[in-house]
Amino acid sequence: MGKDQKKKAIDHQKILNAEKIRSEDYLKRLRYLQADYDNLKKRTERQIVEAKKYCTENIIIQLLDVQNELELAIDNSKLTDSKEVIIEGVEMTLKKLEKVLEQEGVSLIDCKKDNVFDPTCHHAIAATERDDLEECLITEEVRKGYKMKEKVIRPSFVKVAINSSKNKKSE
Repeated sequence: MGKDQKKKAIDHQKILNAEKIRSEDYLKRLRYLQADYDNLKKRTERQIVEAKKYCTENIIIQLLDVQNELELAIDNSKLTDSKEVIIEGVEMTLKKLEKVLEQEGVSLIDCKKDNVFDPTCHHAIAATERDDLEECLITEEVRKGYKMKEKVIRPSFVKVAINSSKNKKSE
């Protein structure tokens, strides 16, 4: 082997050693990054669990105020024979509850008599034979429905009109 070949071999060996050191450094950095990522993932999962655990805390505190007012109304009703005082207290408490629900984005579903039945926010529980109305019009709201922001969280229970004349024709 000549001097040039030995020199090239030594140069290649130096390059190879430098690349080994560089690749070991990359591997070490990768391991640190992987550990950092795993720690971040675990911390985030813990925070999500904690947030889910206490996400309703604010509304519960407000509802406890409503509960206290209802208890007070019951206690006061035992001390008086006046229905007006009791009704007034319950109405005030209801307004407070409505305000809490409104702050949380809860609203009533519009469900007036003679509105068109909408299966996305109404639940038909009965059909009423009515020739004076078009089919699928609401004749009565049995239970109020609610939306939270844009999502229906409880549909309105309604009675819906059907034509009795169409039923007789089909017979």
